[in-house]
Amino acid sequence: MITIWGRANSVNVQKVLWCCEELVLPYERIDAGLKFGRNNEPEYLAMNPTGKIPTLVDDGFVLWESNSILRYLVLQYADASLLYPAEPKLRSSVDRWLDWSLSTLQPAERPVFWAVVRTRAAERDAAKLAADVEVVGTLWRMLDAHLQGRFFLEGEKFTLADIVIGAYAKRWFGLEGIERPPLPNLERWYSRLATRSGFKKYVDLPLT
Repeated sequence: MITIWGRANSVNVQKVLWCCEELVLPYERIDAGLKFGRNNEPEYLAMNPTGKIPTLVDDGFVLWESNSILRYLVLQYADASLLYPAEPKLRSSVDRWLDWSLSTLQPAERPVFWAVVRTRAAERDAAKLAADVEVVGTLWRMLDAHLQGRFFLEGEKFTLADIVIGAYAKRWFGLEGIERPPLPNLERWYSRLATRSGFKKYVDLPLT
């Protein structure tokens, strides 16, 4: 049995749960992080010295970093071409989005999410929030341009790239009280992702 440590409202945990749904993989999830604690306890730090979530345990094998977990699950439990195409150019293109999500999108998106969802309105810095929203909007405009004429992010099939970027897109479209630029290609792509059972079950939740 696969065990996934992490709270269900974490975007990085949601990516892993969505992947398990796509692969029809059974698992046990243990709450950890924020109000649940545990991720700073010795037992958890022995598995994952970063103290972050998620952490995957699979028959004694321990892995952390959400995008690495996604790759492992596909390579270990499925025909990799299902979500992670073997052809080098396509796989590299998928990897590019997985890397970009962590190097560029998440660092830009995080302060907006925290300001809107986890900070009381009276305590927000409105000028900083507006500037941060503009930065994130620029990144989503880039995605919108990339999606012109495309059904999925890479190739003709749904891949890990769609899972990872789709989870962040939920946060972008779910934020209230911010001004978003017109993103017609992104919105069409997102509407397709929103019909998938894994998205509905694990990602399409209230932002908390």
